[in-house]
Amino acid sequence: MRILSRIDGSISGTILSNRRPPGLSSVPSLHGARAHDGYRNTVWRSLPATISRTCTADPRKTHNVSSALTFTRYISSTIATTDARPSPPSCLSRKSHGARICKHTATNTGDAAPLQGTWSKSELLGIVDQYDDTSVQEHFEFLRDPFLRRYAPADGPNLTVSDRDEDVSLQSVNSAQRMEPEETDVVQRLAAAVQLKLKRPATVNLDEVYDLYQLLPEPRVSHITARLRHQLLAVLAMAERKNSESMLRYFAVVTDVKDSGFPLTTMEWNTAISFASRYVGKSTEAEVESALLLWREMEHVAGIPGSDVTFNILFDVASKAGKFVLAEMIYQEMATRGFTFNRYHHVSLIHYFGLRQDTSGVRAAYKEMVEKGELIDSVVLNCVMSSFLRAGEEGSAERVYENMKTSNRGNRLTPDLNYTLQKTITKVLMMFARIGKTHPDMHLNFQKTALISPDLQTYRILVNHYGVKLGDLSKVAQFLDEMKLFNVQLHGSIFLALFKSFSKHGAAGSDWTAERLGSVWKAFLNALDSEAEGLYISTWMAMSILQAFSRYSSRDEILDVYENMRSRWDLDPTSSQLMMDFLNKLTHGSPRLRPKGISLGY
Repeated sequence: MRILSRIDGSISGTILSNRRPPGLSSVPSLHGARAHDGYRNTVWRSLPATISRTCTADPRKTHNVSSALTFTRYISSTIATTDARPSPPSCLSRKSHGARICKHTATNTGDAAPLQGTWSKSELLGIVDQYDDTSVQEHFEFLRDPFLRRYAPADGPNLTVSDRDEDVSLQSVNSAQRMEPEETDVVQRLAAAVQLKLKRPATVNLDEVYDLYQLLPEPRVSHITARLRHQLLAVLAMAERKNSESMLRYFAVVTDVKDSGFPLTTMEWNTAISFASRYVGKSTEAEVESALLLWREMEHVAGIPGSDVTFNILFDVASKAGKFVLAEMIYQEMATRGFTFNRYHHVSLIHYFGLRQDTSGVRAAYKEMVEKGELIDSVVLNCVMSSFLRAGEEGSAERVYENMKTSNRGNRLTPDLNYTLQKTITKVLMMFARIGKTHPDMHLNFQKTALISPDLQTYRILVNHYGVKLGDLSKVAQFLDEMKLFNVQLHGSIFLALFKSFSKHGAAGSDWTAERLGSVWKAFLNALDSEAEGLYISTWMAMSILQAFSRYSSRDEILDVYENMRSRWDLDPTSSQLMMDFLNKLTHGSPRLRPKGISLGY
């Protein structure tokens, strides 16, 4: 199997790219002018005095969660001054064991989201400000029509889907084959680890499973049964973060399977395509080509037609790589094959229009999702909000956020969602949507089960936009305060966004001062020492921290910061060499390093 690979180790993969000024769009409006609402120019700088800093922790929370909330409170109180930092809306108050959310009415908007009861389609549509009287199909036609777009679309690529049928027989282990006692023991241990990983994902590390598989003599796949082979591939697909390590591990087993003459199932092909296209932080043409080559091999060589999941993966990677013409062709191929759109397709379509900075298309895609009977939760609204921010419509994004805050019905606490639980919830919501389409009278009750209150991803989007991109310290402080009120624990992604903000906006006379950076740095170290959940040191985190301190520190102080991280970080030789090269370049080539002897004050 030939896979084009591009392992992107640069830090730029996670930094938001500079966009055009707010209000500009790369796509002309379908009606000649983009709709703007009165909420666009909302200013938060005149909000009341800063709220109280104390917060009663839920006794059901673990120690790590309580520590994370304490770090959130500490950071939010140190990175902004009292007179420059607005407080959250007055509807947020702290009672009993959680944040009680009272009724909130957004400025110049329709009816606020209900706090109790069911969510009808009209109420879900009301979360987003307003809609043009257009459909998703009309937006695609507008993007393709050379007369409306004023230029002809580019030729190709021309995709050809094979219709060749091949008989694929599932082979099994030869019952007459005899293995050595050591080999039998390895197979039994591998089977036990795979079964335990499937039943209790958090108890077994994927490296342990793969190491056991590597102990088998070649050809390894011929020593395990068909059932164990498929279970092994399913387990290796459970990687929480798709990176180069997890991709190479999965493809090593896939190569053994193919070399041994065993077939892959549709789900296994889809997983391979997903790994090939999503193992980097930012997809490019190389990942698109890898995914298309695997799709071609899947249909032309293996004779397995692509499923709706296959096309959703292809559509997603083409959109993220900026290959919008290819994405439209894949979308049309899905419609030609008669696939029914589900939750994944609708969210990908919202994200697609967001990447094109077409907010009218975002609204049309969201409206279509609601009208098709799909359940709306925080994942969907986060995608809508992120799309608005990418297009420069901060007012529309803040309105979605306000509706998410007022939706915390019945004082329900936001659960701590890990990777496995989030996937399970997504499957349950898709099942509820299918049942609701068959029995419409049950849809409203199913919608009540979906949480649409702000979660970690919500604040990650907001802090990255207002902190890294805009450098608005007062807004960042507000969001950190509201994280505490909604019991959203602090995560490593929030620290990463804060350090990137200091790296980009820290300077003399800036609100992002050296004292505030020192406070965030202390909170980060305390969270590490307390083993807060979701917090660890990676190369990207370390680079962001060192770049932030290079704004204010001398060479010796930067080296001290690196040593503090190094003592808490188990570096492999490759990462160690990468960090030493980066540190050498930073301390010798950065013109921003100030003279030695100026104290940071922390």
